[in-house]
Amino acid sequence: MSISAAQVKELRDLTGAGMMDCKMALNETNGNMEEAVDWLRKKGISKADKKAGRTAAEGLIGVDSGVREAAVVEVNSETDFVARNAAFQEIVANVAKVALAYGKTEAVAAAKYPGSDKSVTDVIKDAVGTIGENLGFRRSAKLTVPHGAVATYVHNAVADGLGKLGVLVAIETTGNEHAANAFARQVAMHVAATNPMALTAEQIDPAAVEREKAIFSDQARQSGKPEAIIEKMVEGRMRKFYEEVVLLKQAFVLNPDITVEKALKDAEKEIGAPAKITAYLRFALGEGIEKEETDFAAEVAAAVKK
Repeated sequence: MSISAAQVKELRDLTGAGMMDCKMALNETNGNMEEAVDWLRKKGISKADKKAGRTAAEGLIGVDSGVREAAVVEVNSETDFVARNAAFQEIVANVAKVALAYGKTEAVAAAKYPGSDKSVTDVIKDAVGTIGENLGFRRSAKLTVPHGAVATYVHNAVADGLGKLGVLVAIETTGNEHAANAFARQVAMHVAATNPMALTAEQIDPAAVEREKAIFSDQARQSGKPEAIIEKMVEGRMRKFYEEVVLLKQAFVLNPDITVEKALKDAEKEIGAPAKITAYLRFALGEGIEKEETDFAAEVAAAVKK
């Protein structure tokens, strides 16, 4: 029988499945809507397995926070369109809640999903069949402090605590926690903008430091100056390097005339006690994932033919 576009849309609205899956389900069940819903449910896992080979580099970063603690997660989808899906957003928000309790990626993946007897991994796998794309929980992390605050910041948020880039900043202090959180959030915004390599110079990978020194040395030697002068030139360039990539040494985005380190010292007046930035985390959506290059026009043409 002929399946109308209205029927396909109705089934898609009911199940969240992809249009082609909905059309196939209706064809297989002679247009019976209830049977088509059941057909999709039965095929959900096999559909998920087929979709699992496709690159999921879109999605959302989610954050959640509690008393002196916060967590950040990344859950991926294939397209940005799905990231605007309310059901997907709910999944990411719930995974962030789980991460606040369990922290590390492996523990979160195996933990029970809120309101379900299934694990986070299994719930996301089930959602592949209904949402119609490959989905994946990629990573999570958590920061805590014994005294002070852990602030969160989500850049270009699409919903509360959900966006394309999330940052956590932990400040230890025995002073006013509200003031500490307010400053930590400012630092989180700074981290989102500058993407520092490390909190301190000592935390930078020694291999990266040696690589920079080698490059600066080669450049300096091209000047033909004596080795003693070259050594001074390299020292100067390394100081500039640290100012660019070390969080505490960077010019503070909210006041470029001072460093983050100086801004923290100034903030202690509001906090009412000495304060220390102990850690930060920055999750940018899809970083490190090799995305497939696709011909969008060809994809649309293929869909029309189907």
